[in-house]
Amino acid sequence: METPAEQPAPRKAPNAWRIAGAVLVAAVLAASTAAWLDARGRIGATQEELARRLRDIETDAREARAGARLAQEGMREAQARLAALEGKLADAQSQQAALESLYQELSRNRDEWQLAEIEQVLAIAAQQLQLSGNVRAALLALQLAENRLSRADRPQFVPVRRALARDIERLKSAPAVDGAQLSRRLDELLAGLDALPLAFEGRLQAAPAEAPRDEPQGIAARFGASLWQELKQLVIVRRVDEPEPPLLAPSQAYFLRENLRLRLLNARLALLARNAPAWQEDLRSSQAWLRRYFNTRAPGTQAALAQLKQLQAAPVGQEPPSIAESLEAVRAFKSRRERASG
Repeated sequence: METPAEQPAPRKAPNAWRIAGAVLVAAVLAASTAAWLDARGRIGATQEELARRLRDIETDAREARAGARLAQEGMREAQARLAALEGKLADAQSQQAALESLYQELSRNRDEWQLAEIEQVLAIAAQQLQLSGNVRAALLALQLAENRLSRADRPQFVPVRRALARDIERLKSAPAVDGAQLSRRLDELLAGLDALPLAFEGRLQAAPAEAPRDEPQGIAARFGASLWQELKQLVIVRRVDEPEPPLLAPSQAYFLRENLRLRLLNARLALLARNAPAWQEDLRSSQAWLRRYFNTRAPGTQAALAQLKQLQAAPVGQEPPSIAESLEAVRAFKSRRERASG
């Protein structure tokens, strides 16, 4: 019977399945192993890459920390420097404020000193102008004050400079009467007064001396010549159409010179007082005395008469202009500054 012989065929099927399953498992295992090995290799490479990157990151981090430390140190140094600069700036600002205050104080004091000096100069010039009528000295004082204010070039000095300019114009237009020069010329006349020769001294010096005559021979001739000389001295012939200079004793000549000196001194007092009538009268009397009692032919007397004539022509009686406007302008400016500073 073929039926039993055909029964073993089904027994072979499980083995094939087993083999196929084993092969499949082996393939799966091999694939898994390969995948695992590949994954492991990739994981290792990844780990190595991660480790490398971590090392790089750590290196960068260390460098960053070092850079941060350096930056912090630089920032701290910069902050320290900034603080030092701020301190220096504060010191500089305080010094600048102190210097500005000092400059303003010095400028104020300089202006005050300058104004005080100008006021003193103008006061002296006004006093000299009032006492001696010295217009030239007052004009020089005003010009000096104006030059100093012009060099300062301050707008607040403009009113004072205008007052100075007006007084300068008034002094320039005033007649020049230099009392100091007139007084000096009077001193020269007084100093040379003792050297002026008197009139009768000049007449005696100008009298011609008689020519020596030959001594007459014989007693009668000598007696007659001597008698003739005696008679000539008893009778003197003079011209009456000319005034004869008076003969003065030595004491009278001394008092004459002293009286003339007093006349010239009175003329000086009249000059200081600007008393024109007294000035004219004293100089006129002095000229009359010189013509009457002194030798008018002598060069010294002629020079003295010329000096007296020039002095008599000086306009002594005119009142000099005043510089009170400039003085008041300076004082008003000083008072305003004192009130403003106070």
